Amino acid sequence: MNTKAVRLYGANDLRLESFELPGISQNEILVRVITDGLCPETLRAVKLGNKNKRIKEALVKEPMIIGHEACGEIVELGGAVDKKWSVGDRVVILPSFKRECGATVGYSFKHVGGAATFVIVSADMISDECLIKYTDMPFFTGSLVEPLSAVWRAYQAFYHVDGETRAIKQGVKRGGKLAILGGAGPMGMAAVEIGKRCMGVSEITVVDNSEKRLDLAKRRGAITDSQDVTCTVTYVNTHRMKNVKDKLLEISSGGFDDVFVMSSSHDIFELAENICRYDGCVNFFADPSSEYASASLNLNKLHYHGLHVVGTSGGDPSDAKDIVKLISEKKIDPTILVSHIVGMNDCIEATMELDKPIGAKKVCYTGIDIPYIAIDELEFWGESDPHYRDLAEIVKNNGGLWCEEAERYLIENAPRV
Repeated sequence: MNTKAVRLYGANDLRLESFELPGISQNEILVRVITDGLCPETLRAVKLGNKNKRIKEALVKEPMIIGHEACGEIVELGGAVDKKWSVGDRVVILPSFKRECGATVGYSFKHVGGAATFVIVSADMISDECLIKYTDMPFFTGSLVEPLSAVWRAYQAFYHVDGETRAIKQGVKRGGKLAILGGAGPMGMAAVEIGKRCMGVSEITVVDNSEKRLDLAKRRGAITDSQDVTCTVTYVNTHRMKNVKDKLLEISSGGFDDVFVMSSSHDIFELAENICRYDGCVNFFADPSSEYASASLNLNKLHYHGLHVVGTSGGDPSDAKDIVKLISEKKIDPTILVSHIVGMNDCIEATMELDKPIGAKKVCYTGIDIPYIAIDELEFWGESDPHYRDLAEIVKNNGGLWCEEAERYLIENAPRV
């Protein structure tokens, strides 16, 4: 089977190329990838090459397929694969592995990764539940399961201590106040969506220094507000703000119960601990990129004020299954996260721009050839191409959001790679 994939050969050396996959073994599954979400962590790995801990050993031997947010369909099964799987099943490929070495999809393997047309899911991936069914939902939302599961897991990691019993209570404080620092990007938007609809917090304050990103996050977030959402969400632009700490303490009436840190800046981390109230919890969620990244910690607050500090990265299959259930039951809406679409031939360009504060989530349709397009600019593209005009109309009728109808139209009408 011939596949087309974006492969990493070394630091800043990405190549789009076609090559032959070996035939699958009795215990493997061949999957056609339809969509892959683009993640800034991939770009950081590209810049580091084999200095990245998940790539280090593998890249010395052979190039790796990038991408770890894949959704597709099964096209072939090995003879010994469990009968619960069938050709045509829609599936999500998860990056998580039960391995101490850190090897994972999108960073470590030559035959599986999101930025490919066909991939081989190995026997150990299947046994580790890195392949899950995704029934009757669009492919692009399947590619959002991984980032959403990472946020879901992060919410479980917060904790507080009961003042009387000293019992530890997992999760953010129900009825409490939550701040999301560096929160106007796609993961911050995901945290708002999950927080206001599933976590029972009373207030969320989204803090960022980009008015454009904050405006997008505010507009998209408002779409899923409803009568059953009692949480209030405030957006704060700190650009040129003289005293951010005092402003946030004022907004929170003395401090936040929980704080997400979604920027790897040590200044942001230090701000987080200083805006926590007693028994407050900080989750350092950002990728620090360097293994030597550090920040100071207020030991006085740690000792006397019950400050808690945790850090999380990614989810596991149980988290992904929770997210699939929430999406299927319409308790969260991942469609608000998608700001751009791109085809395989421009996947490298889109990946290399992931460090720019533009839009929110970018989704690659691996089997088709379209340029890197902002959803908000489909009408412009439609001026010269009737297919984009039709897509713009579909998106407009869906409140400006990418949707299953738009995806279906795109797959049926766009040129193949």
